[in-house]
This record gives sequence, structure tokens and C-alpha cells, in this order.
Amino acid sequence: MLLGTHTPKLDDKGRVILPAKFREDLAGGIVVTRGQEHCLYVYSTAEFEAQHERIRQAPLTDKQARSFLRMFLSGASQEMPDSQNRITIPAHLRQYAGLEKELVVTGVGAHAEIWDAAAWQAYLESNEETYADLEQEVIPGLF
Repeated sequence: MLLGTHTPKLDDKGRVILPAKFREDLAGGIVVTRGQEHCLYVYSTAEFEAQHERIRQAPLTDKQARSFLRMFLSGASQEMPDSQNRITIPAHLRQYAGLEKELVVTGVGAHAEIWDAAAWQAYLESNEETYADLEQEVIPGLF
């Protein structure tokens, strides 16, 4: 399971070192793709395939499902960590997420997210209070 918040840097060649705590889960290869709120989603290859299978269940007659599938898959890039546990983030994904040198990598259970550090800080500032003040069940059965 991918958990926690990490602050690696993006090098001049568009590479990032994966957090040590994530390496075992991602050692067999990863897929990086567009995420919501202009972050990047990072999946193990196996988890990406499982996610894709779930998405495929949506009817192709549904316009939102088609759009989601296109955005999710057209931006996807398969990567294999190098001997120094770095992955290259393709230019189109760096641009989508507005990635600069300072990054935040968060573990979100089955996948990780890569954020530009300033974008992550803005996200936290606009969402932490709402999270702290939740008074109703957001995820059925969780609380």
C-alpha cells in the first residue's frame, strides 16, 4: 500500500526518484497518467491493468465515460525504474501537472500522486478545513 507524503525533486532530464517506501510496490514497472486536479497518477503495472478493466465496464455510449477513458489512457506512459530508482516523466505529463523542480509525491493507497509542490500546498490550503469539518459520511460505511 502506498502511503505518506514525500518531497523529491525533478531533475533537468524530467526524472524523479521514487520514494524508498514505494519501491517494492512499484518495482515491476509503473504507469504514469493524468490525474484529477492536475496531478499525475502513478500505478504499478498490475494496478493500472485492474483500473483499466474497471473503466472498460463503463458503456461506450456514455459521453463522459468515453472522455474519461480517452484522457486517462492517452496520457499514460509505461515506465521502468532505472538502477537509481528514477522514472522519467514525459514532457506532456510534466506540462499537464505544471511540474517544476519541487515536487510532492503522495501515497493514496493503490496509487501515488505527483504534484507540483506549490499546487499541492494550494490544494491543502483549500481542502484541509473542509476535511477537518466533515460532519457526514462521504464514503459509505467508512465512519
